[in-house]
Amino acid sequence: MTGNNASTPPRVEIKKHPPSVEIKEKPKMIKATYVNHMGNDLAVANAARVSFGKTSEMEDSQWGPPTLKESDAKLIKYLAKHKHISPFGHTFASFHIKAPVFVARQLVKHKFLRWNEISRRYVSTAPEFYEPETWRGQSQDKKQGSAGVVADVHISTTQRIVALLYVDLLARGVCEEQARMVLPQNTMTEWHWSGSLDAFSDMCKLRLKDDTQYETRLVAQQIDTIMQPLFPISWTALQGNMT
Repeated sequence: MTGNNASTPPRVEIKKHPPSVEIKEKPKMIKATYVNHMGNDLAVANAARVSFGKTSEMEDSQWGPPTLKESDAKLIKYLAKHKHISPFGHTFASFHIKAPVFVARQLVKHKFLRWNEISRRYVSTAPEFYEPETWRGQSQDKKQGSAGVVADVHISTTQRIVALLYVDLLARGVCEEQARMVLPQNTMTEWHWSGSLDAFSDMCKLRLKDDTQYETRLVAQQIDTIMQPLFPISWTALQGNMT
């Protein structure tokens, strides 16, 4: 046995078909989908009232379903205004997010939110790519950010080449965890995102600002829209929109 033969890796037998390549002309949408939630405005109020050995209940209404008592609504506003945040941590929500990798890598930085993401170490389905409808220009006065519009930008050919390269690597027997390294930042990914009311509020308050990246703002806008009817008093108070 020679040294060269000893260092030669064995040939890999392919036991599955590689994914087909399909690149759609329509840009992939960034989407936040509601999964479930636990608690309501009353849960927030009661988490605070337990300090005094008290509890509250919803108030019957002759016009519809039970409503939150005015005293509980005032308490929730007080808690948010004076930053007594812990009672808001007893309510939770979960979402399924689909967005490009570069968006996910920004949002994963937020603390106290649980995150489980699809892994291309295990999944070898054909990649999907995000392409914006408008390409923004570079900002002249900021290290990060954008301004204006750049016309005539086309990346569909490059995306197809990259997708074909990925499929070819898999077809040649390269493992998924290495083949994925050729995929670009605009590859679509998806994850489950769960956390308490206050944690999602902190994320939205930051990402909904006008100077944040547009693509991450799309996720925050959708979560904000979903959270509002689930926790109408608490969410509005935490977001600073209620006096």
